[in-house]
Amino acid sequence: MNQKDIKEIIQIFDESDIAKLKIEKKDFTISLSKEATVVASAPVVAEAPASVRATAVEQVLEVTPTTPSGLTINSPMVGTFYKAPSPGSPAFVKVGDTVNKGQAVGIVEAMKIMNEIEAEFDCTILEVLVEDGQPVEFDTPLFLVEKK
Repeated sequence: MNQKDIKEIIQIFDESDIAKLKIEKKDFTISLSKEATVVASAPVVAEAPASVRATAVEQVLEVTPTTPSGLTINSPMVGTFYKAPSPGSPAFVKVGDTVNKGQAVGIVEAMKIMNEIEAEFDCTILEVLVEDGQPVEFDTPLFLVEKK
């Protein structure tokens, strides 16, 4: 994919109501998000015909819900979110739990390092906004909470 094609995809994305777009090929990935940054990497790129590119874009389009309103606990980094300290273990928190400042509420794995996510204030968990094992980006809302 050349620079012109990337600019065209970005323009179409900007003019659309789509919140996130990710296109992956063997040696090329481009992720667009209206809430985060645009990431593009291309170590080796083979040019594909326009019809193939259009089909790939249609297959990868992902419409995401809008950011939840209210107070949230957000991911401090890019990685993979986990609800529990290990497979088969109970989740750190569940809906309805009261959480104290500094208490672990989940883990974000980044580069094989498990980073505990802690509550920044006393709160009650109203909703878990991401699935276990789901990739998250910087500042992705993980939990909807009510401050105590």
